[in-house]
Amino acid sequence: MPDHDHYPDGHLRKVLGSVRTIAMVGASPDWHKASSFAMKYLQSKGYRVIPVNPRAAGKTILGETCYARLSDISQKEAGKIDMVDIFRNSEAAGGIADEAVAIGARIVWMQLGVRNDAAAARAEKAGLTVIMNRCPKIEYGRLNGELSWGGFNSRIISSKRRKAAIR
Repeated sequence: MPDHDHYPDGHLRKVLGSVRTIAMVGASPDWHKASSFAMKYLQSKGYRVIPVNPRAAGKTILGETCYARLSDISQKEAGKIDMVDIFRNSEAAGGIADEAVAIGARIVWMQLGVRNDAAAARAEKAGLTVIMNRCPKIEYGRLNGELSWGGFNSRIISSKRRKAAIR
């Protein structure tokens, strides 16, 4: 079982580099919410992000139709979901991780502050990769040196601007 307190940068790069389509559970239509910032950022990096939120089902969020639950995503699209990004609390993450297994996702990513070890164990037993208590937006930016533009120590040292290491 992986150490869910520490993820090597190489592992995070591999996970983010293998993803094309993300189902974001808890995506918000409100532009000022963290999920909206994360969704827009990930879209700008070439990911397709499908929003999932029962309160916004049927609406469009950042150009994508929103679904009430993962199982509502059409079979044609569901088969292409690489990662389920969970923007819900730790308790809710359990059922969402189980749904991610059911739709055939490869990765369950629980956002900052979200950790459910029992759900992670079930998903990993089913063959999924699990990341907990991390944000893919932040990790993508950190691994590509973008956080340093804002003065943050990304733990990635370079004197030259690099091309994106992921994608």
